[in-house]
Amino acid sequence: MILPALAFYLFAAVLVLAGMLVITARNPVHSVLFLILAFFNAAGLFVLIGAEFVAMILVIVYVGAVAVLFLFVVMMLDINFQELRKGFLRYLPAGLAVGAALLAELGLVISGWVYAGPADSVRAAPTPESVGNAQALGDLLYTQYAFIFEASGLVLLVAMIGAIVLTLRSRKGVRRQVIADQLARRREDVVAVVKVQTGEGV
Repeated sequence: MILPALAFYLFAAVLVLAGMLVITARNPVHSVLFLILAFFNAAGLFVLIGAEFVAMILVIVYVGAVAVLFLFVVMMLDINFQELRKGFLRYLPAGLAVGAALLAELGLVISGWVYAGPADSVRAAPTPESVGNAQALGDLLYTQYAFIFEASGLVLLVAMIGAIVLTLRSRKGVRRQVIADQLARRREDVVAVVKVQTGEGV
């Protein structure tokens, strides 16, 4: 019992520390690396509670794809973060209001868990012998939480479109490909056929 408790406190402490470093690091590349560290520790917490499938999905999807994608996007966009931080104080009240609202919602959720009714009112969890971890998760995800699952997919789609739009912004001194002009050009405008007589070449 001591070893799982120590592992929990270790993973939780590193996770909280990494989460704080994600938003406080000045270098955006370092922020993404701290985010990857936070994902690994969250996966460790999932393993401790017996959700191995969720832990592997967290490592494979978020660490292997999303976090690496964030890292490449941050490195390729060349965003001037000093310009973005200039308006920090202007939006600070709105950010504090949103943070307070999220904390209030989190407090309501935790209080609901603490002051919940009898245990028989909660849906009984399937036994590990009859239903596996992945099957139980799929049962909840595609039945009871199907709408939320589809909404999260829509949010990810919007985020992907936003990343594409950011990469397509116009910058001075950068030549871009204009596909319409390439398709509209004629052969005689770009190709010149010169007939050279024998012995008159260079």
